Amino acid sequence: MSVTAYQKAALTAESPRETEYRLFARVTAQLIEAAAADRSDIHKRIAAIDLNRRLWSALATDCASAENRLAPEVRAGIISLSLFVNRHSTEVMIGGGDFETLVDINRTVMQGLDPRGQGGSPGMAMGM
Repeated sequence: MSVTAYQKAALTAESPRETEYRLFARVTAQLIEAAAADRSDIHKRIAAIDLNRRLWSALATDCASAENRLAPEVRAGIISLSLFVNRHSTEVMIGGGDFETLVDINRTVMQGLDPRGQGGSPGMAMGM
């Protein structure tokens, strides 16, 4: 089996929760890399923040859908977090906010999504 076929099979076998966890892990790793990068590496910072904003925007859009089966309180909480992430991302870009807040939010969500059901350290899953 080719590597591509294996990757496609692995993704097909993934639960939605595992997919969300993997996506959060990828985005959070990029945020951590951007935070550690030189402040002059604006492209890395913008790319990481943009990816995180798009993730949270997609979550908020899904939660606003009438077909979403999450409890209304959970949906409202996710939408509120999305709005906060957007505002804080702007603060990071203008120099008044920190990446750590965005990383902490994502890690907290990852703990709830942990496919191992252990709620363990997201850093372990990201190889940190």
